[in-house]
Amino acid sequence: MARMRKAAAILVPLALSASIVAFAGPAESKLPQQSPINVTPESTRVDLGAPKLHVSYGRSDLLLHYDRKDAADPNGCNVRHHEESEKAEIESGDPYITLGTDPTHWKLLQFHWHTPSEHKFAGHGFPLELHLVHENVTTKQLAVIGIPLRAGAPSTVDTVLARLAPECGANVHLSQIDLNTLLPHDRSTLRYMGSLTTEPFTEGVRWFLMHDKTVTQATIDRFQHLFPHGNSREVQPLNGRTVTAVPHS
Repeated sequence: MARMRKAAAILVPLALSASIVAFAGPAESKLPQQSPINVTPESTRVDLGAPKLHVSYGRSDLLLHYDRKDAADPNGCNVRHHEESEKAEIESGDPYITLGTDPTHWKLLQFHWHTPSEHKFAGHGFPLELHLVHENVTTKQLAVIGIPLRAGAPSTVDTVLARLAPECGANVHLSQIDLNTLLPHDRSTLRYMGSLTTEPFTEGVRWFLMHDKTVTQATIDRFQHLFPHGNSREVQPLNGRTVTAVPHS
């Protein structure tokens, strides 16, 4: 019971600040460990001994571009595909994460956004969700940090998305963005094994869900105007998986 209360304490801020959003994304997969999921207290346990997530980002130059999925379609420039997004590629610096005392680097490759949020918390969603995609430099396994975004005070996300790259047009170059400020101060995480949320939906992806951050309503509106029908996948069955809550004290 005490563990459940601790897990709920991590989940509550997410659920209370979320708004209910409905979206019918790609069909449910038959694979057993798919993402995204709906996180509930019943599916969550606390592990105080789990290795802490350490983030070593710093400042990096970014290339923001529109990630197309329909390049072969002659009309693709005017059609929004549900698996497309604005993607920020890392052009300088060496941002990475590590776990506990393991020195192995998980290199940050890129980050992108979905609207509405792909993960749900006790059935509630957010207007946007940020995904930071990392690759283990040794095993090539992927790890994704997911951060729900809600309307509020300006943040670094507003800076990055101030000018969206068009689907068929010039990319946007950004200089020396402090990537640390993309993350919440509280580095507590909700962890589970899942998959990519776009084709080919590859499994074996380590997910780290963090507390929500804020962006301005103007940024939310601008991104949702680009994807009026959304670019999210619907939640997938847990199939017996457990979500591990790891406080970062």
